[in-house]
Amino acid sequence: MSASKNILEGRWNELKGQGLQKWGKLTDNDWTEIKGNRDELLGRLQKNYGYAQAQAEKEVADWEKSTAA
Repeated sequence: MSASKNILEGRWNELKGQGLQKWGKLTDNDWTEIKGNRDELLGRLQKNYGYAQAQAEKEVADWEKSTAA
């Protein structure tokens, strides 16, 4: 398991609120279903925002860096 995946899953409740603010097109239900799964988050961003895979990866990586403890 990658370090970023561990961080995302371990801090999910805290990060969920920040993610709701950053990506308003994702509903609370989306976040509940994502449950800290990075791949699921990437897929939801691609679906809801029309991001290409590379753009979704960049968005999530930047978000992870900005929320690092």
